[in-house]
Amino acid sequence: MAKPIQNSKVVAGDLIGELKKVTWPSRENTIRLTIIVIAISLIIGFYIGIIDSLLAIGLEYLTNIK
Repeated sequence: MAKPIQNSKVVAGDLIGELKKVTWPSRENTIRLTIIVIAISLIIGFYIGIIDSLLAIGLEYLTNIK
């Protein structure tokens, strides 16, 4: 059985080796994609808000029918 400290050093070395292979996105690309994600989230939130309001109005209408 390997010692925990030696095992940790191997794992850390492998992790650093893998991180050196990663192609990191440029700053401009990261900013552009972040803006796209925020915009899509706002659009979906607005859409869900409208649907929720319409369903609440419909439910209130149905519960007030006598």
